[in-house]
Amino acid sequence: MKQDAVRFYDYHLWANERVFQRLREVPQEVCEQEIPSVFPTITKTLQHMLRTDHVWLLAMKGESYENVGKIVGALSQQLEGKGPEELRKGFIEIGEKFKDFFAQTDLDAKAPYTHPAMGTIHVPYSEIVQHVVNHGTYHRGNISAMLRQLGHAGASHDYIYFLFEQNL
Repeated sequence: MKQDAVRFYDYHLWANERVFQRLREVPQEVCEQEIPSVFPTITKTLQHMLRTDHVWLLAMKGESYENVGKIVGALSQQLEGKGPEELRKGFIEIGEKFKDFFAQTDLDAKAPYTHPAMGTIHVPYSEIVQHVVNHGTYHRGNISAMLRQLGHAGASHDYIYFLFEQNL
């Protein structure tokens, strides 16, 4: 499972980069244009994705729910006003932290995750990695839809394209 989790996470990084490549091709104001969607702008969607990647890495490292909230609250303030290129750097940094964590961790081992309303579950790290990837895929799809609503093509980031590219 560890190899699968790491490969899926590599896909997550690759797909994020594909989105950022696409965003470089559209006028900057497109990322700040408000539209009815899951988040009001593409930039707000990227900020949410980056915050959530931080949430799950902190949770996998054993941080308490309360402490994660404090850390990510401070991160939210730091991300305000950041554009796509600055956010891209944040994704690269968190990606390196995930990779360091993977190198030191048995991803098949289970860890506890406690939520004040839902209780505690014990889940393999690899399943949390899959959750991170699924979450990113959902919001990359939101960004592609937002781009289309604004008259631009979305980024092609399907997993099969990643597999083909990796095998060339």
